[in-house]
Amino acid sequence: MKFAQKQSLKNIAEIINSDYVGADEFPVFGMNEIHVVETGDIVFVDHPKYYEKALQSAATIILINKSVDCPKGKALLISDDPFRDFNKLANHFNSFQVSNSSISKTAQIGKETIIQPNVFIGNNVIIGDNCFIHANVTINNGAQIGNNVTIHSGTVIGGDAFYYKNRVEGFDKLVSTGIVLIQDDVEIGSNCSIDRGVSGKTTIGKGTKIDNLVQVGHDTIIGKKCLIASQVGIAGCVIIEDEVTLWGQVGVRSDIRIGENAVVLGQTGVTKSIAGGKTYSGNPIQEARQQLKELATLKRLVKK
Repeated sequence: MKFAQKQSLKNIAEIINSDYVGADEFPVFGMNEIHVVETGDIVFVDHPKYYEKALQSAATIILINKSVDCPKGKALLISDDPFRDFNKLANHFNSFQVSNSSISKTAQIGKETIIQPNVFIGNNVIIGDNCFIHANVTINNGAQIGNNVTIHSGTVIGGDAFYYKNRVEGFDKLVSTGIVLIQDDVEIGSNCSIDRGVSGKTTIGKGTKIDNLVQVGHDTIIGKKCLIASQVGIAGCVIIEDEVTLWGQVGVRSDIRIGENAVVLGQTGVTKSIAGGKTYSGNPIQEARQQLKELATLKRLVKK
């Protein structure tokens, strides 16, 4: 998430009432999760396991719960609870905008686009030309939808990320400020959930087709011309390259990559990154041909 205007380190520290290391006027342009940070961004870290990763990331302002040596060219915000303060900044710079109509006046809808009854379109949504949005679709704030896109009934675009911190008193939710980007020529079936990014974008690439009852987690990037069958569940921060096929009931864990032209057969659990150009099955996942060989061998042993 980028701020509307450049901020100073001192100003940010005053908002969250924290100490800081760096020049008062050190520039701050936005805030993002570690996998999408850029120069000028704030990133938060609250666990020793990830201190070094955050300090060495592209972010130039690190919101951290420990006094450490500040890397050259960067600044620190010292907080007793970085998760809380990251949420405080998210709410300060991107507070939730309440809608008072089914289709927001700030939404932009292209030529020849059909919007069926009972569709909700939130603030600052952009929908391109020649789209077909079926009844009872929800498109939440900030979503960007290209041309020739079809979205079937019951689908929710831009729900919050499933991201919580486990505290003694209960789960504390990380505030979502990102969006969903759907490129041209995409079709999304009924009753799907495409969650928005925590601070960046969840992306559905050009020409991809998604069946009914599919879940796509926050900040996932799905490439061009992918086919995703019914009841597939994709966790957050997954990268799916172009022309991948995921058959029914495939489950994909977070933070992995699926290579171009990979085919994953039904009910497979994708528990690790996999190379493109191959067909996979099983749980644990393996190449489908190898699994068939093992099953055939096992069958012969049983007969003996």
